[in-house]
Amino acid sequence: MLLEPLARIGRDPATGGYVRDAWSAADMELREWFAGEAGRRGLDLREDRNGNLWAWWGSPSRERPGVVTGSHLDSVRQGGAYDGPLGVVSAFAALDLLRGRGTEPSVPVGVACFTDEEGARFGVPCMGSRLLTGALEPGRALALTDDAGDTLADVVAEQGREPHALGRDDETLTMIGTFVELHVEQGRALVHEGRPVGVGQAIWPHGRWRFDFRGRADHAGTTRLADRDDPMVPFARMVLAARTAAAERGVVATVGKVRVSPGNANAIPGLVSAWLDARGADEAAVRDLVAELARAEGDVVAGGPGAGGRVEVREESWTPVVDFDVPLRERLARVAGGDTPAPILPTGAGHDAGILATAGVPSAMLFVRNPTGVSHSPHEHAEQADCEAGVVALADVLEDLCR
Repeated sequence: MLLEPLARIGRDPATGGYVRDAWSAADMELREWFAGEAGRRGLDLREDRNGNLWAWWGSPSRERPGVVTGSHLDSVRQGGAYDGPLGVVSAFAALDLLRGRGTEPSVPVGVACFTDEEGARFGVPCMGSRLLTGALEPGRALALTDDAGDTLADVVAEQGREPHALGRDDETLTMIGTFVELHVEQGRALVHEGRPVGVGQAIWPHGRWRFDFRGRADHAGTTRLADRDDPMVPFARMVLAARTAAAERGVVATVGKVRVSPGNANAIPGLVSAWLDARGADEAAVRDLVAELARAEGDVVAGGPGAGGRVEVREESWTPVVDFDVPLRERLARVAGGDTPAPILPTGAGHDAGILATAGVPSAMLFVRNPTGVSHSPHEHAEQADCEAGVVALADVLEDLCR
């Protein structure tokens, strides 16, 4: 099994899911694994100023940038085994296959492991690649807090890194000539196509917004309904409205994280914080959905006691539509597809490849078939034969790009 060496790291034995927050003990163990795999192959291991890891076969430079592949090793909480790690493990396996073929690449080949792609700990996805490319301002990143109230600045310092080194890294960026990310498909398009491997066409625009509903904490048993300023009421209304508004616009909207304060079963909360994830093929439709929800909850403020109090809406991240480099993705489809070009698929999931593409790095993606389409769950899966087909396709692509 390709992922067997990583199966024990960060796994919750009660659920079978993985908890691999950025800069956690599990993440540091995964970094050690990556370093060991690089060392075993005689690759040059580097860590950039934002904590992203790079293992190089050959020496890249501004004048001689390399072809890079890889993904990430962190996970959403209670996530699956394949999202991210499959791309990193397949990258090492593809290099082994190239060496077994006697391939001598004309340019350096790199394996990348990006930091905090999921954003599970600090709320901003693709943080490592966003910092690398300058899409995320380092001051904002350093001030982000996790659920325990620890800032990113404190966390990276505790792990022996220099917080004020974070930021755009032109030295590293100039070493990336082309980037190809292999990833388990987070959907069932390849099942319908009857193909084990596909190529990414585009990433839907997507974002994450925090809604803070403020009310007044009070006793659950002695406060009349008419006298309550209960923020749970507008929060519940927003969740239902998001589902309706998304269906009307042909997009998707999800509230997957909620924080209630003070969190007592016998008390009316004083604050409900909820995170809305919204995505769709049409950027205007996604933006309009969020604006409608904010306007609707703004009306609640004028509703007076009993309806709920005030709401603040903050955008935590936004990624516009990403169209992968057309000649590159068509080249991948020809090379990875064998006799018949691989299908080219859009996706609603964000990836580091999309951040690099937005920054001007020629980027593309390979997807490996997922029989159920389930992802961000312990039930995420890919068959061994399909994973191996993905490694072969990735090796073929790397060999073609390195001629």
